[in-house]
This record gives sequence, structure tokens and C-alpha cells, in this order.
Amino acid sequence: MPSAARLSLHVPEPSVRPGGKPDFSHVGFAPAGEARRPPVDADPAEFRDLAYSLIRVLDDAGAAVGPWAEALSAADLRQGLRDMMLTRAYDARMVLSQRQGKTSFYVQCLGEEAVACAHRKALAPGDMCFPTYRQQGLLIAAGWPLVDMMNSVFSNEKDRLKGRQLPTMYSAREAGFFTVSGNLGTQYPQAVGWAMASAIAGDDKIASAWIGDGATAESDFHAALVFASVYRAPVILNVVNNQWAISSYQGIAGGESVKFASRGHGFGIASLRADGNDYLAVHAVSAWAAQRARANLGPTLIEWVTYRAAAHSTSDDPGKYRPRDEGAAWPLGDPLERLKLHLIKRGEWSEERHAQMRAEIDAEVLDAARDAESHGTLHDGPTPSPASMFEDVYKDMPRHLREQRQQLGV
Repeated sequence: MPSAARLSLHVPEPSVRPGGKPDFSHVGFAPAGEARRPPVDADPAEFRDLAYSLIRVLDDAGAAVGPWAEALSAADLRQGLRDMMLTRAYDARMVLSQRQGKTSFYVQCLGEEAVACAHRKALAPGDMCFPTYRQQGLLIAAGWPLVDMMNSVFSNEKDRLKGRQLPTMYSAREAGFFTVSGNLGTQYPQAVGWAMASAIAGDDKIASAWIGDGATAESDFHAALVFASVYRAPVILNVVNNQWAISSYQGIAGGESVKFASRGHGFGIASLRADGNDYLAVHAVSAWAAQRARANLGPTLIEWVTYRAAAHSTSDDPGKYRPRDEGAAWPLGDPLERLKLHLIKRGEWSEERHAQMRAEIDAEVLDAARDAESHGTLHDGPTPSPASMFEDVYKDMPRHLREQRQQLGV
């Protein structure tokens, strides 16, 4: 019997490392406007191809083309541009604050602003989002006060979470923003469960779950898809494929061999793959999925193809694992610049108005930061009392916690 070849494993590797020329040939996408738009009540088996193509609306010249192009008003689009600009300015201020020692840690969403901001505008009041730590745009697009968000980042005396969460892990039930979990993946089954509860109660509110490409390899992702498909839960299942999970590129989570959107096929879930840097495409696809959920047609899995232009967090140096100019080579561009170009092409915007809005936003963010800092920062000013760590843990405080609080003398 001839000797068999030695077995070996395949370990996915990015196509280029630091010092090399950026290469995004693996992304693959068709021209804007080419992807068809199925009826909301279509059988998922009828549009399986949309999990492999890429739904795009804005072409390279800034025109909105194809069946997914919606009749969004100029006012709505200007507001969308402002939401994204405000999100980016907020991020920049918080990164600066971290560098100044006012907080310990920060995660920005540079280059991914459209994914959250446009999606939020497609939801209704009372819908609940179960985000990761990179969807601050959901809050900002909902008009949530920047000062409240900054208070949480600074863990000051006005922090509604009393310093018990990591910075950027906000919680705002009133804004339809479920508490961010540091254990990525847990928010997926939570969202499906919330959506099932809404349906059981006969309500009309839907849930929106968020996960990154890396965390789709966790069991929580698959468990959520089982329950969502079996019970046709009214939930939107968002996968943000920003190409990198900290220093591991998306192939480690399976993106090298299949599209993340196609994972919904095995569960019979409607699955779409869309341009996450195209504000109009994000809004149209999100609205389509929301309409499907409200019509009791079940969940929709959406892969948002985007790029994490910044470091994973303030603790990360992406130059150690990818070319420093890779972000500039991203073929789907900058979501802010693309929407600005579209508005200018429509005659509804100009470079001068854009510069004026940027100055207004910078002033707004600075004022909010000064307000928040007046209530303290991580290392300066009043902070929540140590006694607060014993509160809100149990409905009725058990004996052992009472004893521990007494021992601390608080």
C-alpha cells in the first residue's frame, strides 16, 4: 500500500502584510444599480444570488441608480450627511480625550458611519437595536445627547451606568439601544429573544442585531439563526464585515471561502449583501428588511461590506498587521464623501456649505465635551460612590452583599 501524503491544515492569511501593496480583489462587486430588488414577500430561495453580489446605489459619479434607489428627500440626505459627520467628529474628540488621559479606552467607527446612521433612519420609534461597540452612529442618528454618551466614556458622576461599563459600551433604552456587551456574540440571541417576545406580546416593534465578521465564528451567532429561522422572529441580523477582527483578517472567520451573507441560506433566512459605505444602499436594504419583519415574513441577514479605516481601538496599532495605506485603497470609498458628492450632483449641497457644517459640528462637539468634563473624567473630578457597585445587581439586595458593603464602610 503506497504511503499517503502527510496531512496539513490551511490557515487563512491576508493577501498582503505591512510593506506590501493593498489588494482588495477578494471583495468582488458589480457596478452600482445592477443588483435586482425582489418583492418584500419573495421566498428567500428566489434571491439566493443576492448573498453573493453586492447591492449598490451610488455610482462613482455620485448618481443614484438601479432598483434600490429610493426617493429620499434632499432634507433627509442632508440630515444623513450631518449624522455621519457628527459621528466622525464625536469619535475624533473622544480619541483625543483618551490620549489626554480623560478616559481609559475608546473604539471609533471611522469609515463605517453609514452602516449605523442610515440603518437607524430605517427603523421606527420603539424598535430595539442590540449593537456592538462600533455602532455609536445608531445613537447619534437617533438624536441622542452627545453629553450623555460622553459621560459614559468619562465614567463621571453623570454616567448613567455609574462607571460599571467600559467606555463606548453605552446603554439607552429610551433610544432603542440595548446595553452593549463586551462578550461579542451575546447580543445576537438576545435580539432574537427580544423580537420573539415582541411577537408573543402582539406588539409591532422589531429588533436589530449587530455582529462583526470575526464574531460570526462564535456559537451564539449560529444559535440565534436557528431560533430566528424556526420561529420567524421579526429581527434584522446585521453582519458588519469591515475586513478585520482586531488583527485577524476576515478569512479567519470563514470569509475567505464564502460570503458571510450566504450563511443564512442553510437556515432558510432571507440573505442580502450590500455596500456598507453607500448611505442610500444601507437605508434601502434596511427599510426592505424592516418591512419584511413587520409583515411577519421572518428575519433578514444582511452583510454590510465596509472597511475599518482606523485602529481597532486606542489600544491597537494596525500598522503591525496591514499596510498603512490600505484604507486609502479601499475600493468602496468614504461614506461621507460619497453622500456629499451625491448631494452636490443633485444641486443640494456645496463645498462651502460642507465646510460651514463641519465647523458647526466641531463647535457642537467641543461644547458637549466641556459640559461632560465639568462633571468629571476618569481621573479628575467626582466619580460615583463605591456604594453604587452594590446597587442594581439584585431586585432585593441579598445578605452577603449587605455584609460586603458594611465591610467597606460605604
